[in-house]
Amino acid sequence: MPLDYTNSIPLYIQLKEKIEEKVMDGTYTGKVPSEREFMDEYYISRSTVRQAIDALVREGTLVKKPGKGTFVAVKPINDWLGNLSSTTETIENMGMDPGAKLIKVRTIVLPAYLQKITGLNEAVHIKRVRYADSIPIGVENNYYPVGLGEKIRQYDLNKVTLYDLLEQELGIMSIEAEQTIKSKKVKKGDAKLLEVSPNTSMLIAERRLVDHNGDFIEYERAAYRADMYAFNIKLSRKKCMDAAVNSDGGVFISTGTDVLTILPFICILH
Repeated sequence: MPLDYTNSIPLYIQLKEKIEEKVMDGTYTGKVPSEREFMDEYYISRSTVRQAIDALVREGTLVKKPGKGTFVAVKPINDWLGNLSSTTETIENMGMDPGAKLIKVRTIVLPAYLQKITGLNEAVHIKRVRYADSIPIGVENNYYPVGLGEKIRQYDLNKVTLYDLLEQELGIMSIEAEQTIKSKKVKKGDAKLLEVSPNTSMLIAERRLVDHNGDFIEYERAAYRADMYAFNIKLSRKKCMDAAVNSDGGVFISTGTDVLTILPFICILH
């Protein structure tokens, strides 16, 4: 269907909007038509097509891959804060196929800062790369008490969901978490695992898990690609009867230039 030449809106804007509509409704997934195909479909010049495509690339809707063509950019994974969910669950909720690759599992003596966080001298350290539709999106480092970690390492860590393993196989229920999110550049080793440049921005999520007795279960430090992962939070003015905004079980939000801390324990967050 041709564009409207009588409309005051520039042709490249009209084409841009049509492409956006087809991306949103799922008509375009993966590779989009070539410049020639757009020219033939809409009876427009190559320069008009390029203007529209370039605008969509700048906005992050499309991405150009040299020698391959132009593709719909992968939508970021949206993780809703306030709910304690696994990476696998979050990816599945986006309609994508989750995956994991075990990099290493070992028992280590913890550095001083991790000893302070966990209350442990030693821990089992598990490092995995996480995938969404076969695209590497993050690197997760998990630390467990040695006794628990030795049980966990008996499973196939390329396949299991750690939260499901804790709850369904090991019987650890009623888990609560404290989580801090920061923005940093990717580590050199992680950049190679994620196939990104050394200047890539990352979202660093640090999470400390306890069971219903308040006993330490897990500390996780995960680095997710900022272009592939987004943390969302839904706020409400609804008050809870015994809500206390403190570190003993309330909601604590500390906002700065690059830090957001959430303790999602009460009904202020839904």
